[in-house]
Amino acid sequence: MSTKKHIAILGSTGSIGTQALEVIRANPEKFIVEVLTAMNNSALLIRQAQEFKPNAVVIVNDNHYDEVFEALDPLDIKVYSGVDALSAVVQIEVIDLVLTALVGYAGLKPTISAIESGKNIGLANKETLVVAGELITSLAESKAVNIYPVDSEHSAIFQCLVGEFHNPIEKIILTASGGPFRGKTTNELANVRKEQALKHPNWDMGAKITIDSASLMNKGLEVIEAKWLFNLRMDQIEVIVHPQSIIHSIVQFEDGSMKAQMGLPDMKLPIQFAMTYPDRIKSDFPRFNFLDYPELTFEQPDKKTFRNLGLAFEAMEKGGNMPCILNAANEVAVSKFLKDEIGFLEMSDLIEDSMAKASFIKKPTYEDYVMSDKQTREIANAYKN
Repeated sequence: MSTKKHIAILGSTGSIGTQALEVIRANPEKFIVEVLTAMNNSALLIRQAQEFKPNAVVIVNDNHYDEVFEALDPLDIKVYSGVDALSAVVQIEVIDLVLTALVGYAGLKPTISAIESGKNIGLANKETLVVAGELITSLAESKAVNIYPVDSEHSAIFQCLVGEFHNPIEKIILTASGGPFRGKTTNELANVRKEQALKHPNWDMGAKITIDSASLMNKGLEVIEAKWLFNLRMDQIEVIVHPQSIIHSIVQFEDGSMKAQMGLPDMKLPIQFAMTYPDRIKSDFPRFNFLDYPELTFEQPDKKTFRNLGLAFEAMEKGGNMPCILNAANEVAVSKFLKDEIGFLEMSDLIEDSMAKASFIKKPTYEDYVMSDKQTREIANAYKN
């Protein structure tokens, strides 16, 4: 990397955002932070801005605007608030890469705005492609914008494809840890609490993605994301449970050869690869030792117990706005579970109910996605109320 990359981080106070800033902190000669944004965590956003001196920050919650402005105005850092500001700041001309680390549907609109402005995307917000994969990928192609995956599984596939882009994929194998409840029966899961679901065995992530991992919805969303990122058919995507989380995913080519990307479960590596591609830069991340992992094991996912994975495949097969419906229902389900309003297994019931009741649109526009998201949340919030 001969020149510094100018980076905008949407969601800088979350798990992915803070780790991205760790990468930048370790490589100040390679990156300039242009934009930082947060939903509510004004205190951390202020500290980040004071350290990295971005051109602009956005605090989405208007109630925190005065606090952030008073702290950062003396540093000549522009301060904005509100949802619309996210879509505006990504258009700053000098930005080279927009890292979308927002959680959920909130990432869709600013990602579209960034692509329309010709910015390359570091995509940590899988829901953007789940909700509107066809729209996003076609727009990126028309604008000659690259989308670099940040999810460990999709980064693994991308890394395996470097130098192989001209060779057709036979299939990809997404690996799943199985989460904290791997091997549990429905009876055992009937009364689990959020405190148990939030204890992931391998990864340190935010609450929403950790619950998604426990229910296997995270893997379902990744299946849909992979379809759009790598232009795959449904029958080309396989999920296998790999409890050690050392093999992050596998690509099988038409000659039968397979490539796997391996490493310790550390999100900083795929974050750094997305930010530095096509280069690899030196890091001090912990190194893998085979003798610490004498066995790497694999098993089939239990789709009967963990129904969310099957529901995601159903949504992808039906297409249209059904993945959007799936995503909106899941976001409500996770929120209700975290607030102790529904049980762990009831999340799948809520999602299935919403998929049956929401209006299906075969060829949705952006406005249709917005409507579908709104309608589905109303249906999901009314579940058992």
